[in-house]
Amino acid sequence: MSGLRARQKADRHRRIIEAAAALFRDTGYEAAKIETIAAQAEVSVGTIYNYYQNKGDILGAIVSMEVNEVLNAGRGVVANPPANVGDALDTLLGIYIEHSLHYLSKEMWRQAMAISTQLPDSPFGQAYTALDRALTEQIRALIARLQAIGLVRRDIDGQALGELVFNNMNMMFIEFVKRDGARIAELRAAIRRQNRILVAAIAA
Repeated sequence: MSGLRARQKADRHRRIIEAAAALFRDTGYEAAKIETIAAQAEVSVGTIYNYYQNKGDILGAIVSMEVNEVLNAGRGVVANPPANVGDALDTLLGIYIEHSLHYLSKEMWRQAMAISTQLPDSPFGQAYTALDRALTEQIRALIARLQAIGLVRRDIDGQALGELVFNNMNMMFIEFVKRDGARIAELRAAIRRQNRILVAAIAA
């Protein structure tokens, strides 16, 4: 019986997240109403408030789903990276970038960034920071793997390098979401261009 309840709870959670993501994209975060999310998810408003305190919490859950999916995909790259430092970094970062607008629109990303900046100590802000750290750690893990197989110099500080790669990508992603006309292909090309300098310095 507990297994059935767990499945029902997971199904309700999935429906809420999917309905909210679609509504946020279609009408905008600010215009979206909890009542509309509930109707589209076929749950009561009370059920939504059993899971989330407000719309920001729902947005945070969508961001978490997005990032956790790319982290899962990235594990395969870390375990079996391309035999070239530039290709390895491009493949991992490409997973992050290409998936970034799967659930979230640019307007949703801007809202999420604003909440995390304005309320860094809130549950949302702390969760957002933890997701950034998880992405940084995965990049660091890739660098460690590349060092282990002899593609990256072993004297390089892998932790600092992982932070550098993430911070540069993140800064460029922020600029990307600021401009509705910016294209993913342009963002990836810009990241590759800057990483070429880095790759030349760290390759064994």
